[in-house]
Order: sequence, then C-alpha cells, then structure tokens
Amino acid sequence: MSRALVSLTLAAGLAAGAAQATGLEIEIAGEAEGTVTIDLLEEVAPQHVERITALAEAGAYDGVVFHRVIEGFMAQTGDVEFGRKGGDMRRAGMGGSDMPDLPAEFSDLPFDRGVVGMARSQNPDSANSQFFIMFDAGHFLNGQYTVVGRVTEGQEVVDAIKLGTGPNGAVVGEPDVMQKVTVIE
Repeated sequence: MSRALVSLTLAAGLAAGAAQATGLEIEIAGEAEGTVTIDLLEEVAPQHVERITALAEAGAYDGVVFHRVIEGFMAQTGDVEFGRKGGDMRRAGMGGSDMPDLPAEFSDLPFDRGVVGMARSQNPDSANSQFFIMFDAGHFLNGQYTVVGRVTEGQEVVDAIKLGTGPNGAVVGEPDVMQKVTVIE
C-alpha cells in the first residue's frame, strides 16, 4: 500500500472516530430524580474524556454522591474514593481514582449553564475523577478549568439536585447520588 493511500486511510479512520460522539447517561436519585445526558467533548479534552469514560465503564461512578452543590453555581460529584453513598461524607471531595492526575486541557469554551467541567485543586494539572455541572454561567472559570462536556438532556434534573448548606456548599444530610452512569455513543 502506498504512503498516500495509508495516510488517506488513516485520515478517514480518524475522521470516522471523531464523528462517533461519546456521552454519558447519568441516573440520579434523591431530591432530584431522573436521567441526565451529557455530550463529552473528545476534541476539546481528549485525556479527560478518556478518563471519565474509563471510570464510567468500570462502574466507578455508580453510587457516588453530589457532595458539593452551590445554588446558582454548580453541582460537584465524581469522588470515586471518598464520595460513595453511605460512606463518611466528611472526606467527600478529597479523593480521586487510583489513576494519575491529568494535565490541564483548557479551552476557549465558556462555562455556561449545563457545561461540565473537571474539578481540581489549586494545581491546574490535578484533575482526576471529580467533575461539576453548571447551574448557571460561571465565566470566571473560563480558561482555568477543563471543559469536558455539556448537558444535552435533563438539565431540569440537575437543577433539582439537593443544595449544599454547609461550608463551601457541602451537602448536609442525605446527598443526591449518581445511581448508574453509562457510556453512550
């Protein structure tokens, strides 16, 4: 096979792969009841999308709570280490997966209502498993956090997630939970 044909075949394969959008379907239970569908943006944050997809496929997000929920701002979840329903919620938000942290994949996409971003510590290269979904625009986050997706269905379910009342939006009492997180095409 000629180099040109190999390049053409590879380019066609990459284009076909890019057309296969990956997403998540999240079944939420608690004060919020319903399903949220998220379009993951592989072209914007390929390493972060790969991580979220791998964790979802492994079932790591199933049973993980929304531990930090701030009215008019966002709902945060994804602590697969300390954020399990029925666990000690005092540590929720402090953990991640057993995989290494990810380097930032910042973009020009704004943090608008329904945008999904990766949570991190002060270190820009510390995102791991936690993510948040925006209730409203938060443009002060633009260019400082990795945008990984956007809600395409079920924003009303996100809006109904139990709000935090504790320090820094910590949910007091029984938090809402991601019952099941499924990767969809």
